[in-house]
Amino acid sequence: MPKLKTVKGVRDRVKVTGTGKLLARRASRRHLLGSRRAKTKRQLRRPQTLAAVDTRKTRSLIPYA
Repeated sequence: MPKLKTVKGVRDRVKVTGTGKLLARRASRRHLLGSRRAKTKRQLRRPQTLAAVDTRKTRSLIPYA
């Protein structure tokens, strides 16, 4: 059986934790940040655990992670 190819864009955007969860950066951190509360911006700094539905899709894109 041939090797499976890794999707490089997903590999760069997602980190696999030791327990197997997937972490990704949050959206809404590029521009128009002046109108947001400091608390909101602070919370957006932390990476987000992907939902179970997205995890199943993403795992097929990074088969060897």
